[in-house]
Amino acid sequence: MKKTIANGKFDSTIVFAKRFLPKNRWGDYMSSLFTFVQYQGRFPNRKAGGDLNDFLFSIKTSKEILNPLRVFVSDKQHLKLFVKATIGDSYNVPTDAVLSSYEEALSYSYPKDCVIKPTHMSGEVIFRRAGSSVDFTKVASWFNSNYYNWTREANYKSLKPKIIVEPFIFGADNCDDYKIFCIRGQPRLIVVDTERQTSHRRNLYTTDWTFLPVELACPPGKDLPKPQNLEEMLRLAGELSRDFSFMRVDLYSNGNDILVGELTNCPGDARDTFEPKENAPIITKLLFDHN
Repeated sequence: MKKTIANGKFDSTIVFAKRFLPKNRWGDYMSSLFTFVQYQGRFPNRKAGGDLNDFLFSIKTSKEILNPLRVFVSDKQHLKLFVKATIGDSYNVPTDAVLSSYEEALSYSYPKDCVIKPTHMSGEVIFRRAGSSVDFTKVASWFNSNYYNWTREANYKSLKPKIIVEPFIFGADNCDDYKIFCIRGQPRLIVVDTERQTSHRRNLYTTDWTFLPVELACPPGKDLPKPQNLEEMLRLAGELSRDFSFMRVDLYSNGNDILVGELTNCPGDARDTFEPKENAPIITKLLFDHN
């Protein structure tokens, strides 16, 4: 569960500063620093020996976040081109439509069952089932939003607002989501999200599928059986992340087929904490002790 420092005047100062800091790299750094202190309760460790959040803070506040390939794959439409070129188009979720304006979004004839997402943001989605109405107020807000302004993740700053429409994968809106944390193309940690739309649970595993007694942002569920295609998922994650110092590769699988969801540059915006804190070094060791 996310925790913040909330001691009145200090917390209000952080919120004010983040809102009015200039939209440049200095402002991005200061905003990110305030956010880090607010959520982690400490300053980032800029030296060797830090944890995942220190590493993500370094990526977010350096030139690395502006790597053109990082920017390119942050766009959900463009990501599919990268996936096609790297591992093949069969691993992409099919696309029903890409809508480049609010007017296009209003006039489009949506499938009765579909998933609607902004290509230029993270974590936003509309599930349409059985011809239910589309929340066009939310769609309009997407076209008027720059995700960079919320998080100061500069890889989103130049992305053009668009909407992508996709079918439900594997015929469900609640399929398991495998998030594979990779360091220089090497899978190191697996996070599995289940029951996303009901009672969200998240389990952490080593790459050989050993359950880890660590909580990340939401409670764990029951221990899950090792996927039959785990080795294939790890191979694909390695290929998709090989050009980056760090990348989280988000995959969907039904046990047989595999589809790519996203490539995530800064998971949780360096805000999430591993609980209990005394077990957090387990994650640091898994991620970084191979180097």
